[in-house]
Amino acid sequence: MPSDNVLIIGGGPAGLEAARLLSDIGVKSTIVEKREYLGGTPIAERYAALTHGFHDAETMMNTMIAAVTDNPLVDVRTNTVVTASEGEAGNFRVTLAKGGNGSTEAVDAGAVILATGFQHFDPGRETQMYGYYEYPDVITLADAEGMLKDGHFRKPSNGEIPERVCFIQCVGSRDRQIGNEYCSKVCCGISSKQAIEVRQLSPTTKVFIFYIDMRMYGYWENEIYWPAQEKHRVQYVKGIITEIIKKGDRLLIRGEDTTMGRPMEIPMDIVVLAVGMEASQGTRQMAQIFGIQQNKYKFIDVPHDSLNPVATSVPGIFVAGAAAGPKDLDDSIGMAGTAAIKAAGLVRKLALA
Repeated sequence: MPSDNVLIIGGGPAGLEAARLLSDIGVKSTIVEKREYLGGTPIAERYAALTHGFHDAETMMNTMIAAVTDNPLVDVRTNTVVTASEGEAGNFRVTLAKGGNGSTEAVDAGAVILATGFQHFDPGRETQMYGYYEYPDVITLADAEGMLKDGHFRKPSNGEIPERVCFIQCVGSRDRQIGNEYCSKVCCGISSKQAIEVRQLSPTTKVFIFYIDMRMYGYWENEIYWPAQEKHRVQYVKGIITEIIKKGDRLLIRGEDTTMGRPMEIPMDIVVLAVGMEASQGTRQMAQIFGIQQNKYKFIDVPHDSLNPVATSVPGIFVAGAAAGPKDLDDSIGMAGTAAIKAAGLVRKLALA
């Protein structure tokens, strides 16, 4: 007999939203999360405020978490991973392994939703010569979020308030040499959001953003991009940074101002690398376990992206959020709703067959 349960892999924004919506229409689900807690990357990476809207990340995620915990229709399994799967749409039998004691359990599911998210690009790898592992004052967007969440933005090397801060865009994105030709979509907005937050915390700090192109989506243009320049005096410079070296107790960035067509060399106190998205290890592992096709970048391949954005190559298995490629939170929540409806429709259809 087909199972009426939907298995959701990943307890981040997309997974939580899918479980909540399924419960709203009376469908049971099981959330499997490898971490010991729910909330996904916004909690794990200690996000300060969400882009866009500047809502407190922890507050927003706790609201989503509360909607599924103690919910009789949602079975939450934290510190748990999927190790094997067999069966087909309507009758998947998935093996779960609990961390710590190593116990395993088989769970039946009529449908599966993959919400395994993304991982940040490692700026110390390949050709990225930005000194991330060499200079403590070279940090990533994720590092900066943690500092902003703590209510301060100071030089990691000595705790001083920085006089100059810059963001370098497209680190690990739009780079043919390393194989990540795609735009990671959210980095420009997050950098602009963080630039505003830095200026709010430290009005005397000068903030620069070095970019190839600024890509703003939807309302980000008016909510983040223009206010950053006009209200908070963030300086946007179209240019390419080729090298960062240590000079005294500061960092010297070298590159080219592509608008003026001339080289530039500017001292900075903190350099923030706007690292892009890559397919998470969990996404890659689940694709192997469930036999799902991946695209060339190792994200879950969506056969008809614009017409059915949550489909995968395996019937009965759906995808939501950044497991399918770079997505912002709006994308992830929207995909979660579509995946939930698709999964619910499938299990109910099979139950009536």
